Amino acid sequence: MIDKDKVNEVLENQVRPSLQSHGGDCELVEITDEGVVKLILQGACKGCPMAQMTIQRGVQTQLQKAVPEVKEVVAVEPADEAV
Repeated sequence: MIDKDKVNEVLENQVRPSLQSHGGDCELVEITDEGVVKLILQGACKGCPMAQMTIQRGVQTQLQKAVPEVKEVVAVEPADEAV
């Protein structure tokens, strides 16, 4: 099982400051039993043509260095709000 606190620590101290410096951000949605970390991209990152590269080469790389159990990081869309 992946240490959610460790994932949050890496996101908060390494990933988010980098994203925020470019007008973006991310929110942790879920960590699956299969080792997939699901994030919602926010701000400038949402819809950015380079978002997939940022996820794979930036976020995923940093998380896997600190938490080797992480197999993949994916961006997901936020759930629709009830009207």
